[in-house]
Amino acid sequence: MFRALVLILMTCLLSPAFADEKADAQKQLNAAQSDVVELKKLLQKIQQEKSGVQKSLKQTETEMGQLEKQVKDLQEQLNDGEEEIKRLETEKKKLQSAQIEQQRLIAIQARAAYQSGRQEYIKLLLNQQNPEKFSRTMTYYDYVSKARMEQLNTFNETLRQLANVENEITAQQHQLLERKSTLDTQTEKLAQVRKQRQLALAKLNSDYSARDKKLKARQRDQAQLAKVIKTIDETLARQAREAAAARQRALAAANQAKRQNAASPSSNSGPIVSSGAVYGGQFANARGKLPWPVNGRLLARYGTPRGEDARTKWDGVLISAAAGSQVRAVHGGRVVFADWLRGAGLLVILDHGNGYLSLYGHNQSLLKDAGDVVKAGDPIATVGTSGGQNTPALYFAIRQKGRPSDPAQWCRAQG
Repeated sequence: MFRALVLILMTCLLSPAFADEKADAQKQLNAAQSDVVELKKLLQKIQQEKSGVQKSLKQTETEMGQLEKQVKDLQEQLNDGEEEIKRLETEKKKLQSAQIEQQRLIAIQARAAYQSGRQEYIKLLLNQQNPEKFSRTMTYYDYVSKARMEQLNTFNETLRQLANVENEITAQQHQLLERKSTLDTQTEKLAQVRKQRQLALAKLNSDYSARDKKLKARQRDQAQLAKVIKTIDETLARQAREAAAARQRALAAANQAKRQNAASPSSNSGPIVSSGAVYGGQFANARGKLPWPVNGRLLARYGTPRGEDARTKWDGVLISAAAGSQVRAVHGGRVVFADWLRGAGLLVILDHGNGYLSLYGHNQSLLKDAGDVVKAGDPIATVGTSGGQNTPALYFAIRQKGRPSDPAQWCRAQG
């Protein structure tokens, strides 16, 4: 029966704590799910941006490939142009040599003509006695004159061709260099664009990797929180089953004890040794006769709303007292719990027999251990703020077979 009562009590105390843990875990799970949705949207957006940058990069690199082909073709044209320039330079040298030779022959002819003077025809006419010989001489002289004119015409043509070759060389060099400069400028611009897009793509890849890692981490958190909630649900269900079974066992044991008490006087029916204004009778007969565990002022009464949530009620009372004040047992009994418990801080639970328990929480220190037997009025703890209290106060409650009871109905009327 004692174990059944302890199990019922611990179930009543721990169920709200597990419910709080489940609520916290559910909030974290909802936050994790929201983060996962947002991260997926962000990853989709980054992926779209990556697709756009990759498309632009593809276009840029395609243009660069075409431009590089043009540069290669131009380089071949430059090479051909250089070969043509070499050929033209060779032709220029030949023309220059021909020019020099023509200048020499013209100079010889010019000197000969100068030396003969304008009287050449008269001299030939006066010196020639034979008309036939004179005719042959005049014909020869005409040939020489024509040859001189042809040489002069050839010389002039050579000068013209030489000037054309030089102009062609200059124009071709200028055209090739101008086109090469244009292609170099385009190549440089496209290289800069490609570099910028590659950097943008690298940044997007880095952002995607970072967000993907965060997404996976939040998904792991989500799975872990879901697992925690499932464990809490299973624990609460198991506790409910155990509490129901314990209530059945406690009820059966209580009925058996009543039958035994009716058959013969109980060995516990005698008075308990006490000091001071304590009550020495059985706990069941102590209603309105027990002392309060500490001297102080009631901060919260049984059944009043607990905090701002009107749905939660105080199942005991809260007594304001100086920190470090001794908390005394209101009745003799055995310590069944002396440890820290969520929501109650450092807690002492006394079993007074026949299903009656008294609870003392938010203590600063515990003076008894589980299993100790205490008398009415014995110090069992000191007042404190453990378990989340802002000011020193004692949580005091009474349970009757697991059900809370108003301590004011058991303790003497307060002044």
